[in-house]
Amino acid sequence: MCTEPSSRSKHEIPVAMSIGGSDPDGGAGIQADLKTFTSLGVYGITVITCVTAQNTFRYLLTYEVPPSVVEAQIDAIFEDFQVDAAKTGMLYSSEVIEVIRRKVVGRTRLVVDPVLRSKTGGELLRKEAVEALMELITEADIVTPNIDEARVLTGMRIEKVEDMIKAGELLLDLGAKAVVVKGGHLINSRDVTDIYLDHDKLIVHHKPRIATQDLHGVGCSFSAAITAYLAKGLTSSEAFIKAENFILYCIKGALRLGRGSGPVNQFYIVQQALERHEIKRKMMRAISLMRRYQHLFAKFIPEVGMNLVM
Repeated sequence: MCTEPSSRSKHEIPVAMSIGGSDPDGGAGIQADLKTFTSLGVYGITVITCVTAQNTFRYLLTYEVPPSVVEAQIDAIFEDFQVDAAKTGMLYSSEVIEVIRRKVVGRTRLVVDPVLRSKTGGELLRKEAVEALMELITEADIVTPNIDEARVLTGMRIEKVEDMIKAGELLLDLGAKAVVVKGGHLINSRDVTDIYLDHDKLIVHHKPRIATQDLHGVGCSFSAAITAYLAKGLTSSEAFIKAENFILYCIKGALRLGRGSGPVNQFYIVQQALERHEIKRKMMRAISLMRRYQHLFAKFIPEVGMNLVM
């Protein structure tokens, strides 16, 4: 016999929703978002807007999921889950953007990652949908354009950090509660500078530029990390700083896979933590054995002490 599901007043793990396209090589899109959510201890759910055919070096085609199906996915999720934060990635059409505005805005904290093109040149948003995207940005908790996207959205030339700040101010004036402008495309700088801006504060964040071509999914993973931290209850500025630290690990652990730009590694930070835990476990085991059998070798330890090497 079918019964009505019980209502949940509370859940055991934060829930984050990714609304975007599917990337079959697993490097970007909802696949990258789910890896990020999992790595950061957040339960990930997805709404698929497009199915793409692409890999690390070329983009083949886009199949747009009908807006009615996108809407049905959203309805199914909100019927059953408390969504703590959501992000948008590849939206592709104004019709899908309108669905997001009707069905998601106002129901959870919203990060808008205004992706326009893939690294391999694929169109991720139709040109006629830019105006609709601008309307969605006015209702976002955080919008996270890179420099190229900020140029399109603001019509500005952006060549230095001061320009990034001005572009952020323009987007903030449109209605977004907070803006992150990513400066990785300022290739004349030794460091990577990202800026965070809301109505109360400006954060200019510098991180080292890591020499690697393997950056597939870096933007998706960064905005997903912000979303995950929002789902955990952090403020927007706190989520930005935490996401900056996370994405640095992702880039450091980037994977040399495929013939083009390999994917960043969302699990590198977890792998590092596991290795540290294993080293600590072995050290504690060694110390325990030394204490147990100290009567056998204590006389061989010099007065200046000794080092334990694992």
